[in-house]
Amino acid sequence: MSLSSASRTASVACLVLATLLAGCRPDVPQALGTLEYDRITLPAPAAERIVEIAVREGQRVEAGAHLLSLEQARSDAQLAAAEAEVARQREQVAELRNGARREDIDQLRANLAAAQAQARDARAYLARLQPLGSRQLVAAAEIDRARAADASAAAQVASARAALTELERGVRPEQIAQAEAALAAAQAQARAQSVTSARLDVVAPRAGRIDSLPYRLGDEPAPGAPLAVMLVGEAPHARVYVPEPLRAQVQVGDAATVRVGARGERSYPGRVRMVRSEPTFTPYYALTGKDAARLSYLAEVQLEGEGVSELPAGLPLRVEFGP
Repeated sequence: MSLSSASRTASVACLVLATLLAGCRPDVPQALGTLEYDRITLPAPAAERIVEIAVREGQRVEAGAHLLSLEQARSDAQLAAAEAEVARQREQVAELRNGARREDIDQLRANLAAAQAQARDARAYLARLQPLGSRQLVAAAEIDRARAADASAAAQVASARAALTELERGVRPEQIAQAEAALAAAQAQARAQSVTSARLDVVAPRAGRIDSLPYRLGDEPAPGAPLAVMLVGEAPHARVYVPEPLRAQVQVGDAATVRVGARGERSYPGRVRMVRSEPTFTPYYALTGKDAARLSYLAEVQLEGEGVSELPAGLPLRVEFGP
């Protein structure tokens, strides 16, 4: 082989080696995922039938906008019952605080006077029979009945006097406190029922877009079932899964580049806002050794720049970390 041929062969070999070495350089650290928005789920407050749906999926709404309505007949009846119980408890507290009426006291005084009169009559009758009984002019049983009647009349007097004293002294403070506590409980129950009734008209808690309406007109969702799902926030975020070899390099606040689309046609600047400390995917064989590289950690990267608010959710993307 001539010297020039050897030189050309060496040059070609160096070029191929350089190309191979360039291909062996590590790629930019990246993770795959989808474009997402913050989601708000509006649950059903009660098992009621849907009677109105005022929005459609994909529609933008402002905060406080009416979304749908549930039937309110049963809730209104429960609220009326709760308010009636509040009124009853309030009147009971007022009755205890005002004390007894003069007419009630006069009635008990009359009852006491009647009992005292009967007691005097029973005592006088017993006093007339006792001398006759000592001379055996009346039966002993008659004396016993007269003595029992006298004791019963005395007990009636004591009972009437105690009832009058109780009414004159008024109710105990503990009774008023118990009545006030019962009133407060009834009022709390009425407020809770009022909140439930108001929530039957479902409104948007924040401005956003209606992502999903799982139920249709006439359905009766179970309590807690999602009536509507909203996408909220001024800009979407990238929801990606960071592989274990890359996890140590990704920290909250790091800059990143988000390439949206299957081929990454559009790119936006972003910043890492969350990285989970526990792996999302943990196969049983991937806990130790080289298989630990199979672990993935959920992360979120907030998109920045113009036009990001118009991007639809669910688009595939990849995030490149680092400057």
